Amino acid sequence: MNYQEAEMVYGSLEAAKTKPGKVLFITRGEEGAIVVQGDYVTNLPAVPSQVLDPTGAGDTFCGAAVAQLILGNHPVMAATAAAVLSAEMIQYPGPTALFSPDPPPAVPVDLRALVNDSQVWSIARLVAELPQVEPFDFTGPELPAVGDPLTLDWFFVATLQQFGFWTTDKGRYHQPVIATIDGKKLKGSDYLWQAYLRQLHNDPAFFSVERQANLSPAEMEQLFQADDGSIPMPALDLHLAQARQYADDMLALNLSPKKLLQQASDSSAPLKTFFEILDHIGGYKEDPLRKKPGLLAFILNQRPENFLVLGEHEEVTPVIDYHVMRTCLRTGLVEILDDDLMHKLVSRQVLLPEEEQVVRFACYQAVDRVASRSGRSMGAVDWFFFNSRRRCPEMTDPDCQRCPVDPLCAHHKDLFQPVIRTVFY
Repeated sequence: MNYQEAEMVYGSLEAAKTKPGKVLFITRGEEGAIVVQGDYVTNLPAVPSQVLDPTGAGDTFCGAAVAQLILGNHPVMAATAAAVLSAEMIQYPGPTALFSPDPPPAVPVDLRALVNDSQVWSIARLVAELPQVEPFDFTGPELPAVGDPLTLDWFFVATLQQFGFWTTDKGRYHQPVIATIDGKKLKGSDYLWQAYLRQLHNDPAFFSVERQANLSPAEMEQLFQADDGSIPMPALDLHLAQARQYADDMLALNLSPKKLLQQASDSSAPLKTFFEILDHIGGYKEDPLRKKPGLLAFILNQRPENFLVLGEHEEVTPVIDYHVMRTCLRTGLVEILDDDLMHKLVSRQVLLPEEEQVVRFACYQAVDRVASRSGRSMGAVDWFFFNSRRRCPEMTDPDCQRCPVDPLCAHHKDLFQPVIRTVFY
C-alpha cells in the first residue's frame, strides 16, 4: 500500500505491523519505501527520478516486488529492485517503459566502494588452484558431537547469535572479545560456540523454542560468563532480544527447527524455501544479505549429518561478516574511492549505516564473483576468506608470508572493516 493507505489503516506509519509470516510494503513517493516483516521495519531511500507521469508507479512496484520474492530474494532486496523499476516507469507517459525492449534498469551503483574486477579474476584463478580451499564440516571441540539429538536446535539457537564480538572506545573500534571459558582462551565466535556448548551439557532444555521465548537477562549473563566471572560479550541486550524474537516468531508460525527443515526439504528448491522461511524468523529475517541464514545453511548442508540437501543448481549466497570484509579491502577486491569513507575505515571510526551498506554490498558482490569464476563452492570460498582472520587479524600486523593470496594482494594493510554495531554479523 502507499503511505496514505497505510496511515488510514494503521493510524500512522510507525504503527504499521504485520502478523508473523507476512510482509508489508509501503511506498512513500520521494521519501522511498518501508518494508515491514512482522514487527521489524526497514526504511529504504527513494531512487532519484524525473517524474513525467506517476500513474502506475504503485502497480509497478507491487508487480516487481512480488516477482523478486518469487525468485527467492529477501523482501528488502525485492523492494530495492522494485523501487528502481518504479522510478524508471514514471519517467515516461503511461506504461511506455514497461513495453521497452531494453533490459530493465539495474540498481544504481554507489561509487564510493567498487569491486575491482581485474583483482577478482586474478584471485579467482588462484582460488581455483589452491588445495586448501575446501568447505568446513562444522565439527570440532566447540561444536556438538556428530549425532547429538539436539544438534539442530543448538545450531538454530546459537547461529543467530553470531554477531558483535568487539568493543568501541570514543567512537572507534577498541578490541575484539577474547576471554577464557572452560579453561580455553577463545576469541569472538569461538567463545560464543563454547558458551553454547557448555549450556548444551549443563541445561539441554535451554535450546527449546519455548525456553528461548522466556529467557531472562540473568540467564544470558550466566550463559556468557567467563571463567573469571566477567561477562565479555558487549551487547547482551541485543543477544537477549534476538533470542526472544526468534522464539516468538517460531511459536507464532508453529515451527521448530525440525519442522522448518522438513518444509524446506520437502520443496523442489530446498535452499530457496529455507531462506524464504527464515525471512520471517527473528534473528535471521533482518539482514537483506542473509549472513546468518547463509551461515546456518552452510552448517546444515556441510555437517556430516547432511541435514539440508540443496537442490540442483542451488548455491548458498555469500556470507559477509567483518573478517571477510577486511580481507576484501586489504587484498584490493574492493576499492574505496571516497576520501571521507577511506579515512573512517583507516581510523576505525564507527560508520553510519548507509556507509557500512556501501562497503558490505561491494564485498558481497566481490566474493560472489570469486566463487563463480573460480568454480569452487561458496562454502569453500567462504571458509577460505573467513580463515584469513588468522593471517590478517584485527590488532596485529598481517602475517603475509603465511597467506596464499600474498603474491596477488594489494597489501592495503591500513584498511579496516566497517565498524558498526549490528545484529547482522
